[in-house]
Amino acid sequence: MPEPDAAPVVPPPLSAHICRTIYATNLAIQRVHKVVLDALGITYLQYLVFNLLWDRDNQSVSELAGQLELEASTLTPLLKRLEVAGYLSRVRNPGDERQVLIGLTDKGRELRTVAGCVSTNLAERSGMSAHELEALNVAVRGLHDRLVGAAPGESK
Repeated sequence: MPEPDAAPVVPPPLSAHICRTIYATNLAIQRVHKVVLDALGITYLQYLVFNLLWDRDNQSVSELAGQLELEASTLTPLLKRLEVAGYLSRVRNPGDERQVLIGLTDKGRELRTVAGCVSTNLAERSGMSAHELEALNVAVRGLHDRLVGAAPGESK
């Protein structure tokens, strides 16, 4: 809250808000991805889960949720659908029965061989090189990390 004697601060126009720009860009990226992901038969969030598992298979639901900054209860129905579709398996961790481990099946691993088209499509549609997209990702990730670091006690 501002001090009682402080002059009022007028917010800038919406076009100057980085939060609006990032939000709108996220929506645009999802629309670009949707065309390709529909052809693969998966959703955007499922694609993100696959990427985490392609990097490191057999993660717990809570590990996946933490990396996606979601609640585990949000991921569980999605993971069940992917299991029914034959992309992954869900098994109790023998070392800790409270944990469910998510592992890729052969079908889930094979999807990686065709999923590169998602990034290629984004690069083509954006007109940016892979290097430019990576630099942009590093900058936005840096902003994210600073904001999360500045408020460590706040919930997601």
